[in-house]
Amino acid sequence: MPKRLGILISGRGSNLQAIIDATADGRLDAVIAVVISNRPGAPGLERARAAGVETLVIDHTTFSSRSAFDRALVAELERRHVNLVCLAGFMRLLGSEIIDAFPNAILNIHPSLLPAFPGLDAQRQAWEHGVRVSGVTVHFVTKDLDAGPIVLQAAVPVRDDDTPETLAARILVEEHRTYPEAIARVLAGGWRIEGRRFTRPPTHPTNGVRSFDT
Repeated sequence: MPKRLGILISGRGSNLQAIIDATADGRLDAVIAVVISNRPGAPGLERARAAGVETLVIDHTTFSSRSAFDRALVAELERRHVNLVCLAGFMRLLGSEIIDAFPNAILNIHPSLLPAFPGLDAQRQAWEHGVRVSGVTVHFVTKDLDAGPIVLQAAVPVRDDDTPETLAARILVEEHRTYPEAIARVLAGGWRIEGRRFTRPPTHPTNGVRSFDT
């Protein structure tokens, strides 16, 4: 049976669209169980509805605390039996409630080659720093910002005539290719987390290492 994805968005949902397309054309053997936005007017909600995917708005401004918001997310994701949570332009930091509820089962895509340039506006950070290569990282979400184990990376050259905007546009193209591939790798199983490394498992499992087996 295909695994069930829960996708969290805050904005336009272009990476959401890439995942929708990958499930539709068979590159990704999964179903999107729900798309949840923390912003009522997020354009990505219309992308999901057009694809026949259930949508839900959980407005973070209506909650008294971050923990209460996270608990509401967990409840809705668990109600739909989600196996893997994918952040696709979700502009909220996740707390321990949801990270503990989905250990090694929350992915994020970041527009730089982590650990370089974490946080907001990574494309501009890379351009201002003068690096010759930037790119895309898909990683597991942990309690530390943009610091979880790396599943997949892809490089994007920085051209002499680039602006932060042109660089961001080329990185976005690579995001759309890379995110569905990384999701497929995680859903395929047969991996483990060793320290910070996403690796194939040995013949004999090691105690205390979680792997994706839902």
